[in-house]
Amino acid sequence: MFKKILLAADGSPHSKRAAERAVYLAKWTEGATITLIHVLNDVPSRSDVMDEGVNSREIPNHKKERVFPIQEMIEKENIPMTILHTFGEPGPTIVREANSKEYDMVILGSRGLNQLQQMVLGSVSHKVAKRVQCPVMIVK
Repeated sequence: MFKKILLAADGSPHSKRAAERAVYLAKWTEGATITLIHVLNDVPSRSDVMDEGVNSREIPNHKKERVFPIQEMIEKENIPMTILHTFGEPGPTIVREANSKEYDMVILGSRGLNQLQQMVLGSVSHKVAKRVQCPVMIVK
C-alpha cells in the first residue's frame, strides 16, 4: 500500500513520533522503504566551515547527529532506508522532494501551533499537506 515513504524529521520529539508511525507502517508493508529527509533552514556558520573544514554547502556532522536516534529506530527494524540531509526552507524542500520522486506517503510531525502562530510563523506541515500530490500523515 504505502511502499515508498518520505519521512520528514529534524530530531525533535514531534519528528520522533512521526518516525514511530513511519516505522509502524513500513514494518507491516512488504517491500516498504523509508526516505528520511532532514532539512536545515540555516546556512553553515563560519565556525562550522573553519572548524570542520567542510564545504559551505555540506552539512556538518554535528547537525546530522540530530536525526541519529531516528536512523537507529529505522535500522533496528531492518527497514531499507535512504537519508537526505539538505539545506533549504523546510516546507518547499519537502514538497519538492515528495513531488519529484513519486512517494506513496509523506509523514511528518506537527508542533501544534495555534491559529495565530500558524498565521504569523506558518506551519511546515500545513504547507506540505497543501502542496504534496500524495497522501500526508501529520502526527501531533
